Amino acid sequence: MKKKRVLILDKERISYKLRRMAYELWERNSDEREIILVGIEHGGMVLAENLSAILKEISPLKVRTISVKINKKKPLNNVIGLDENLTGCTVVLVDDVVNSGKTILYSLNTILSYDLKKLMVAVLVDRKHKSFPIASDIVGHTVATTLQDHIEVETNGNEIEAVYLQ
Repeated sequence: MKKKRVLILDKERISYKLRRMAYELWERNSDEREIILVGIEHGGMVLAENLSAILKEISPLKVRTISVKINKKKPLNNVIGLDENLTGCTVVLVDDVVNSGKTILYSLNTILSYDLKKLMVAVLVDRKHKSFPIASDIVGHTVATTLQDHIEVETNGNEIEAVYLQ
């Protein structure tokens, strides 16, 4: 029997959450001139691009957005590389949903090969069922789920349309 999809966040609430997340990023980095948002492909990159657009609108921060690709099933099979040198930079790792924390952890492994000035983690949805010791600094929405539940973020191009619990 297929589980029913339940809408958690619609487009309007997502827009509100994104704006709040962007203001929190700005507040926590108001002493910086530039930040780099590193979006985890696919959903994390869409989120990073949306946060970047809002940050450019509300703050004087220079914001760069780059992506990181990871094989979520077998993270050690694909060596992740970044095209940019992050040494001395303020970096925010961005993902759409943090489930077990595995994707964030393996992405951090690559980012931490640089001598960063500051590192934060931002996620749209935090499930709170982590198998790895990951804490998100900026969270749009926290949801308590069972281990069998699945969070699905629906995107359309560069827009986050909805978040469902299944």
